[in-house]
Amino acid sequence: MLAAMNPDDLDDVRPATPAEAADVAAMHAANLLAWDEAAEDYERRLPGSIKLLTSGGHSLLPVETALLGDLHACALAVHLQCAGGEDTLSLWRLGAAAVVGVDFSPRMIALAKQLTVAVGAPASWVQADVRTLPASMDGTADIVFSGRGSVMWVQDLDGWAAGIARLLAPGGRFVMFDGHPAEWLFDGDGEGGWLLTDYDYFGGTEASRGWAPAYIESLSIPDGEQHWKFARAWTLGEVITALAGADLRLLRVTEHPVDWWRGHRDVAPAERGRLPLSFSIEAVRR
Repeated sequence: MLAAMNPDDLDDVRPATPAEAADVAAMHAANLLAWDEAAEDYERRLPGSIKLLTSGGHSLLPVETALLGDLHACALAVHLQCAGGEDTLSLWRLGAAAVVGVDFSPRMIALAKQLTVAVGAPASWVQADVRTLPASMDGTADIVFSGRGSVMWVQDLDGWAAGIARLLAPGGRFVMFDGHPAEWLFDGDGEGGWLLTDYDYFGGTEASRGWAPAYIESLSIPDGEQHWKFARAWTLGEVITALAGADLRLLRVTEHPVDWWRGHRDVAPAERGRLPLSFSIEAVRR
């Protein structure tokens, strides 16, 4: 369900087995292969990304730019799970002196490097899992950013939070914006309103194969031949607890009625404004 945004768009979706859910490394390895395949969609978007960034534009949402604030005093911003790099270089366009993008997919990192050369940005790219970041990055970031659609692919939330704390310089700031886990409890009723789904808010990790078109365009590999991937809509409490356990001081947790991935376009705007569809967290290193 959540792994590809809409179960109706998938042939294969199921709960992770107990053995799968117990093997974080294997789930992350599977996700790497699936995101390498999904990079095909990002490669198609490369000309548009180049045009956007060379014109001085950026790809971040208004809610994200408001959270980040003025970045001109930021010497280094690190973007976790950066995919093809468009949002990473947007941090530079918004004022960061230099940026580093981190992603485990070699195909995504290669694409980000192409984008960097085309745009002429002061950016570097690190191929790594968020749980196993190079020690050379410790304490270097003024800002660590986790953007939309990221945290659900992480299967070790404590390891993720510990990595964020390691990256931040003293007094450095963590900014996160992502989909709200409660979003999956509701879907459009076909008449502009909401309908309660059968989603289990506490159901844990799901495995899926294939992607919803609103998230990833169709790939050259048929859905049934793509790699399985594992996603989890961590509850808001789980995310907050992991960050607090990493000795980060939480400044603000905010819920937003922002439908960032176009998953509820059949619901009237006024109705979408009634429910939390995304959330943000701001924290600092102690």
